[in-house]
Amino acid sequence: MTEAKERGGLGGSAPGADADELRVYEGARPTRTGDLTLEGQGMAPIPENQRYGGVYRMFTVWFTPNMELSGVFAGTLAVVFGLGFGLGLVAIVVGTIIGSLPVAILCTWGPKTGTAQVPLARLPFGKTIVLPGTVQWLSSIAWDALVGLFGGQAAQLLFHVPFWLGVAIVLVLEGIVSVYGYEFVHRLQEWGAVILIVLFLVLSVKILQHHVVLPHNTVHGPALVGAFVLMVTISLSEGISWASYASDYSRYMKPTTSKAAIFWLTMAGLTASYVWIETIGLAGASVLSNQTAAGVRDLMGGGFLGVLALIAIVFGAIASNSMNDYTGSLAFQALGARVRRPIIAAVVAVLAFAAILWMNAANTSGRFENLLLFSSYWIAPFCAIVMIDWYYNKDKYHPSFLHRALGWTKLGNGWPAIVSFVVAFGVMVPFMNTSIIVGPVANSLQGADIAFYVGFVVGGALYYVLRRIAVGQEARRAPAPAAVVAGAGAGTGAGVADGDGAGGQAAGAGGQAAGAGGQVTGTDGTAAGTDGRGA
Repeated sequence: MTEAKERGGLGGSAPGADADELRVYEGARPTRTGDLTLEGQGMAPIPENQRYGGVYRMFTVWFTPNMELSGVFAGTLAVVFGLGFGLGLVAIVVGTIIGSLPVAILCTWGPKTGTAQVPLARLPFGKTIVLPGTVQWLSSIAWDALVGLFGGQAAQLLFHVPFWLGVAIVLVLEGIVSVYGYEFVHRLQEWGAVILIVLFLVLSVKILQHHVVLPHNTVHGPALVGAFVLMVTISLSEGISWASYASDYSRYMKPTTSKAAIFWLTMAGLTASYVWIETIGLAGASVLSNQTAAGVRDLMGGGFLGVLALIAIVFGAIASNSMNDYTGSLAFQALGARVRRPIIAAVVAVLAFAAILWMNAANTSGRFENLLLFSSYWIAPFCAIVMIDWYYNKDKYHPSFLHRALGWTKLGNGWPAIVSFVVAFGVMVPFMNTSIIVGPVANSLQGADIAFYVGFVVGGALYYVLRRIAVGQEARRAPAPAAVVAGAGAGTGAGVADGDGAGGQAAGAGGQAAGAGGQVTGTDGTAAGTDGRGA
């Protein structure tokens, strides 16, 4: 069965989808590095002849946004769980590497497709993209709140204003960046990489000068194993949370850009930033008891260094949240909303304001952990599903095909993907360990949280099976074309069929195809090829 047949039945559009549907998602685009034109382009694929940008950007765009306080406080959790410095550091490194792998893999899809991550998932999910797309949009707001909380505190102290106004300052600045779009986001990450490396080097040295006491293991035996696995999961959750953002920031890159370079630079940016920032929290846990911007300022001794610390926190929050707002705008369009991307980006920033005030009310650290884990769990089965879909269909996922295939009106129901997604998440629940729920399996494993691994395996395995069932069902339902011996005949035009004829042809109501190796019936045009496939 041809790929086009599978696309029509499993969620993606059959060939012939109305390309005009995506015109509302097109607009002004940056054309070169440094072009800060207001980007009107939404989720529509970027044409191959309008790409630009150096591959080095894959390091800065995945390094800079992680240099903020939430990562520092994530590192302190290792001590809370009872891990010493050595084992805590190993857990941070292992978790970060595992969590960064899906992001690096998905980033390599951007140059080929020219399409953002959640919109591209319309193909396996069909119209049921509404569920993961909505979750991503809400997750963008949650991460805005998580990071913006610390940014707002820092702005409050830096400008001597009420907390709500400090939050508003951060949100307005990040909103401007995200509204202007792709190029402004990349430029901010490039500038920020240099600034934040210097500021966090100063912070790292200052913490070490406070006679920190490196933690030792306070739990042993099975409890130690459970604590180690839980810390690996915490670090993993931070890295993998970027997976649904991945190709958003590589979609303007040229199709010829090295996949290996994209992969390794993405891995390097994520790993370097998260390991560094979480290790600060791990090593300085004894002096980071006040997990607020004020606590960090006081730790720096106030004065000029204190001001530098606050600037670093504000800048880091803006850099990170501008990406949350930008990706949130693309995810919202994937739901079928015909709203311009800059408007949605601004709305995400505004909605984050209420979420930040809620987080600031009480129990900050507990709510932080809740958001951190729950805003990431769904990504494991999502990654498994889109990776399997990519394996089978990557050869045809180029902008010209996607511009036809992503139209909403021709999308299927995507039932194999959505069933796998929902079932996998349900199976994950007993393995979760958060402040909201401690599943029975996690409890029996001394608190070890392995839900991400379970969700990835179950989601992927189930989708693989259901996808094969769906392909078989579509094959049986498709009208059989009239067989013509000796290379002539007529088809139904309802879909696509394969054949083994030495030169056979089949013509449908909407199109024709001829190939030396088989037969094809199409719906919207004429195609020819040597492998018996047409669209």
